[in-house]
Amino acid sequence: MVEKEHMNLAMIGHIDHGKSTLLGRLLMDTGTIDPHTIEEYKKKADALGKATFEFAWVMDSLKDERERGITIDVAHQRFDTDKFYYTIVDCPGHRDFVKNMITGTSQADAAVLVVDAKDGIKEQTKEHVFLSRTLGVGQLIVAINKMDRVNYDEKRFGELKKDLLALLGTVGYKEEHLTFVPVSAYEGENIIKASEKMKWFDGPTFLAALDMMEMPDKPVDLPLRVPVQDVYTITGAGTVPVGRVETGRMRKDDKVLFNPAGITGEVKSIEMHHEEIPEALPGDNIGWNVRGISRTDIRRGDVCGHVDTPPTVADEFTAQIVVLQHPSAITVGYTPVFHCHTAQVASTIVEITKKLDPKSGATLEENPDFIKPGDAAIIKVKPTRPLVIERVKEIPQLGRFAIRDMGQTVAAGMVVDITPKP
Repeated sequence: MVEKEHMNLAMIGHIDHGKSTLLGRLLMDTGTIDPHTIEEYKKKADALGKATFEFAWVMDSLKDERERGITIDVAHQRFDTDKFYYTIVDCPGHRDFVKNMITGTSQADAAVLVVDAKDGIKEQTKEHVFLSRTLGVGQLIVAINKMDRVNYDEKRFGELKKDLLALLGTVGYKEEHLTFVPVSAYEGENIIKASEKMKWFDGPTFLAALDMMEMPDKPVDLPLRVPVQDVYTITGAGTVPVGRVETGRMRKDDKVLFNPAGITGEVKSIEMHHEEIPEALPGDNIGWNVRGISRTDIRRGDVCGHVDTPPTVADEFTAQIVVLQHPSAITVGYTPVFHCHTAQVASTIVEITKKLDPKSGATLEENPDFIKPGDAAIIKVKPTRPLVIERVKEIPQLGRFAIRDMGQTVAAGMVVDITPKP
């Protein structure tokens, strides 16, 4: 049997708009999860006074999450449609957990934005839309959920769709890359079969919309880049870094270099899902055994590439950012933590070059004194320690980042230019 194409799907949206319930319902209706499991959850949910949470618990397997009824970590679940096999990344909608959402979305080929039909667009809906765009998610399914709360009203669906198109348009999503689907996850309407209660809707079911996604081109022709997630020492094998291939391809016997460590070695073997593979391609989560390096030479946040096209280590870089939230204003000298691929490095804003109109990108002000939430800007940044980062035009997968401070995402951005370390 031919293995289906693999897609990573992120579930995003405001807390309590029903992301986990939609997912739980989808997994049950497609037979990925046994209905008996859901029945068990239902009993427990009722006992805890959390009725209607049974579907959400499919993904929220951490005990703490069940008791609080929110999604904390990024949970992964495999799921098949006729066309693809999806790894679903259930991204937390809760404010504290935006950091996990960033690591989740940066791996997504497509995303599902879940919006409550009654509550409409909320703060986090906006934040997640900004982030998914800045982090490079090109295709979006907009699931207008809880249609049962508005009596399956066509007019409400139309209004909300119009508002969402306007919001998505401001960050550059085009209507042809968006699919709007009205659903009731809890009632199971329009999930895998057309809803009798929404005869007015002639579009796809939620499941059919997932099959309409396009497979993104695998960036195999770009230079090899594998950000290191962890490093293990495995008896009999030696040093084994693990990570996801972002671009390029890796083969056995390749000569590789880890930056910023500057350590070189040779690939002895590559493993995926506990099986040895001859070559690794973009999207593959691998462990690779490297001859000539020890576990202490490299760490999370380092990036592996080929010796002849080494990953870029930035001395300084110029970036375009969107400020999402900050208690006051951002000025020169501000040193928050930049999260890029698997690296987290404190970096100083050494210059605010321009303030931009976030909708059009036009310059509003040269060298402004400060920037505040809602502003877009061009800034110059100096990392406090060596950081591998790439220009978004050359290697987009390593050219995007989030800026975090005080437990929240302050801004998201992309790298326009780099002054490499000599």
